[in-house]
Amino acid sequence: MMAVNRQVARHSYRVCTGLYRPLSRSSSVSMVQKVLVRPPQDVPGAEEQAEFSRAGIGGFFQERPMLKNPFLEDALLQGYLRRHLPSEAVYSDLHVFGERLVREVDGWGRECEVTPPRLVTYDPWGCRVDRIVTSPAWQRMKDLSAQEGLVAIGYERSYGEWSRVYQMCKLYLYSPSSGLYTCPLAMTDGAAKVIQSLGVSWPVADAFSRLTSRNPEHFWTSGQWMTERRGGSDVGNGTETIALPQSDGTYRLSGFKWFTSATDADMTLTLARVTDVDGQTTSGSRGLSMFYAAVRDEQGMVQGIEVQRLKDKLGTRQMPTAELLLDGLPAHRLSEEGRGVACIANMLTVSRIHNSVSAVAGMRRVLQLARDYATRRSAFGKLLRDHPLHMQTLARMEVETRGAFLLVMEVCRLIGREETGHASQLETHLLRLLTPVAKLYTGKQAIAVISEGLESFGGQGYIEDTGLPAMLRDAQVLSIWEGTTNVLSLDVLRCVSRSSGLVLQAYFTHTQSLLAAASLPSLSVAVRSVDSALSGLREFLQAAALKPPGFMELAARDLAYSLARIYMGALLIDHASWEGASQSDAYAALRWCEQDLCPVVSKAAIGCYNMKTPPLDAALVYEESTRD
Repeated sequence: MMAVNRQVARHSYRVCTGLYRPLSRSSSVSMVQKVLVRPPQDVPGAEEQAEFSRAGIGGFFQERPMLKNPFLEDALLQGYLRRHLPSEAVYSDLHVFGERLVREVDGWGRECEVTPPRLVTYDPWGCRVDRIVTSPAWQRMKDLSAQEGLVAIGYERSYGEWSRVYQMCKLYLYSPSSGLYTCPLAMTDGAAKVIQSLGVSWPVADAFSRLTSRNPEHFWTSGQWMTERRGGSDVGNGTETIALPQSDGTYRLSGFKWFTSATDADMTLTLARVTDVDGQTTSGSRGLSMFYAAVRDEQGMVQGIEVQRLKDKLGTRQMPTAELLLDGLPAHRLSEEGRGVACIANMLTVSRIHNSVSAVAGMRRVLQLARDYATRRSAFGKLLRDHPLHMQTLARMEVETRGAFLLVMEVCRLIGREETGHASQLETHLLRLLTPVAKLYTGKQAIAVISEGLESFGGQGYIEDTGLPAMLRDAQVLSIWEGTTNVLSLDVLRCVSRSSGLVLQAYFTHTQSLLAAASLPSLSVAVRSVDSALSGLREFLQAAALKPPGFMELAARDLAYSLARIYMGALLIDHASWEGASQSDAYAALRWCEQDLCPVVSKAAIGCYNMKTPPLDAALVYEESTRD
């Protein structure tokens, strides 16, 4: 005991063997004190038991940020719906859904993260089964998606041209809690869109009814198997999978799919090259056709598919992504032969919109948590919310998020009008241009804003079991999936070229109309900033028409950023101008317009797109050491 007493004195701890007495209570922690008690001497080994049973850990524990109803916490979302879709039924559904997200769904999402999918290649008797095992929460996400109509809303069209906005608002709330289940939903929505555009008939009529069902027992998800070893975005030159015609009019697919997301889906759409009677195929995009395949047979076994392995990814670990060997997969050709790439255009539009929705949703969620945490965390004598620099940082994140939200909702509005036959030619051109612009810009925004958001939690933002780091890991895919930033920037140039500039005419016309409708004196500075940037962009494009062909390729990324920033500024001004807008709406518009809205003009002025720069860039990147 003397040795124990000396140890206690040395560490200044008050210790008890087996007896804890509460000293005080607070809402977040109970503090305890240990009182030294001499054990009975007749207990064998009593002297050996008189050791520290627990070290003192202090009395303070930081309160965690609390997730509250994300619908009620989002003033911009509520204001947008009051303006454009003032439906009590929609408001009530999103309110109730927000409560469900907090109460149960967010926990499922965390379960998906900590219980990632695994591959079972063989059964206990050596038979190959290629079964992907996911967590029970992943299956609950599938059931919820059907029940809540997360795909169905877009096809029921109960709210006409605003049905897509309603659907995407619901997905926007769901995405950060979904455990990445929004990814299979994006591909499911894209597949339904393709089938609908081709005509809902055999052999895909049943599949379409399942993809758009609210019945969990009937609901299907779809994969999107495009990427192969030779090509990611370059499907025209990278697709090697062949389709062998069968006597009954079906096909058998053979090839290797390098990156198949949501591999546990019930069906898939994929590209392959039809072989002729001599076994030859047509190269390039002209040789690609689109096929539909059910993944499993009536017994639930994969058919003509071997799962080679699951991908070990930076993020999106909740979702199975696999390499697949197709070995005689039964399939039906949906497109005309050689028209597969044209058919996937509708799928890409929908999946890129989903990607953009997930980007802005992640930004909003990290802001909501950071805002709550700032009311709970004290540093240097006051709450974080009382530090002006911290509030300035969160305000900058808020402005980025608001601009992103309005841009994404504008694209959702446009696709809703197109699908219901209400879109003008101008709006059709705008949709074609803004879809890749929104996807590439919000993907980059999300990474930056979520990274900044993690800083607001200090060291806890770097600790895995808080769940916060997963937000940043998952965000990184947003600038990669469905086209990297550079690929989509070049896509913007293609859509300008293929429309003979009509998409840009639509852009300038509509942006100018948004500014013309803004009459509040308090927004005049923002209006002048956007108008000036718009004029500068117009002059740049006129001058660029006289430049060598490579000039615009060098400027493509900055051009896409400029299109995004100017248009987002106009949308923020437009939203701040309606009669129900708040002071914060106007302030956000002003703050957005403080930045360089047209970086392509700024960088052109300092020679960034000079045709002498490409070899210099290459020399800089590949400079070798001259040391012997």
